[in-house]
Amino acid sequence: MFADPQTAEDAYYDAFDEHDLAKMMSVWSDSDEIVCLLPMLPAIKGRAAIERAFDPVLNPESAFDIQIKHLHWINNNDIAIHLVEEKISMADGPDQFVYATNIYQKNANNSWHMTMHQNSPVPPPPPPEQS
Repeated sequence: MFADPQTAEDAYYDAFDEHDLAKMMSVWSDSDEIVCLLPMLPAIKGRAAIERAFDPVLNPESAFDIQIKHLHWINNNDIAIHLVEEKISMADGPDQFVYATNIYQKNANNSWHMTMHQNSPVPPPPPPEQS
């Protein structure tokens, strides 16, 4: 049970730190209507497809770290939309920054679960002003 959207989100990102696929899947809603959109990939729909997609990512051999910064939240009675910036640090390359939109919904048992996750690259900084 996730008492609120933030608890579900914490478990989602903790699953990356712990390389724990079961923990990550516990955050996702128990529905085949869930969807995950990652950059340059087709939409991943349904629990089984999302689990297959994240299995190699959460392999303990994967050497990465994700830190998040909260940018904006919209919460109401039974749906929450969280915009975060993810900083993904890899052992063999520069840090990558992406925006993530995480959508959570409260189920009939009053537990919050993810129904959608979407990543998009952070736009490059604007060019310097010319004088």
